[in-house]
Amino acid sequence: MSSYYCLVAGLPDILFDGSKTAYSVDRFREEIYPLLSPADAKCIDLFFLAWDNENILKLLREGGDAELARVGCYDKEALLGIIAQAKNGDARDADVPAYLYDFLDCYFEDEQNTIRMWPDVLSAYYYAYAVKSQNKFIGDWFTFNLDINNLLVAMTARKYKMNVSDVVIGDNEIAQALRTSGARDFGLSGSFEYLETVQRMSENDKLQEREHQLDELRWAWLDDNSVFNYFTVERLFVFLQKLDILSRWSKLDSETGMQRYNELINELKGGLELPV
Repeated sequence: MSSYYCLVAGLPDILFDGSKTAYSVDRFREEIYPLLSPADAKCIDLFFLAWDNENILKLLREGGDAELARVGCYDKEALLGIIAQAKNGDARDADVPAYLYDFLDCYFEDEQNTIRMWPDVLSAYYYAYAVKSQNKFIGDWFTFNLDINNLLVAMTARKYKMNVSDVVIGDNEIAQALRTSGARDFGLSGSFEYLETVQRMSENDKLQEREHQLDELRWAWLDDNSVFNYFTVERLFVFLQKLDILSRWSKLDSETGMQRYNELINELKGGLELPV
């Protein structure tokens, strides 16, 4: 694993206190990403692949004329090529994460299914890929996010008398417990340390406050689990994730929060069909 003494030492301190930083994700990519080793760049790619997920869905919905808000690991032309490969059954690029092709195969086999929530299907494939990262810290980060997101959406589904199994993704122990347990705590008391924290969040009907609490939990996890990572790619990954959190909050307002809340409820009522 490479060490990045100068890069890490030059990073500004950022706090989750509502303050803004002049540093940005785009600046990170321009100044730091090119200096990473190939193996460490693949770790950082997991962050930017989330943007590719958004872009692929947009291109599938709107076609090749769609305008992409931001570019992940692949530009528009490259993504259209990946989509075409999957649609036409052509040879796949070995350097492209296999989960993208797996999702596209699923999409084109069932394209006319208007019930399936394709963003959630893609998210399931993405998490299944990311939790297997060869970097343990980064794999644990995605497992943590998968678990708390699953727990929160399961509690929301139960609150609105919906089928929990329809909204939970993945097949780890937490996901299986959420799908099968009828207990109030899904049988997770004593085995999942964030259970009570997420329960309190789920009881908050003010989505913006709940989102803030969720990001505070993510921020704390990043701090607590990177204590001994000083000048490594893990420290850079933590910085990038924190930048993303601050960026999202700089754009979030109450109107956006209510829109996201309504979208969540509508998705749950629609009944999701997700791969496990």
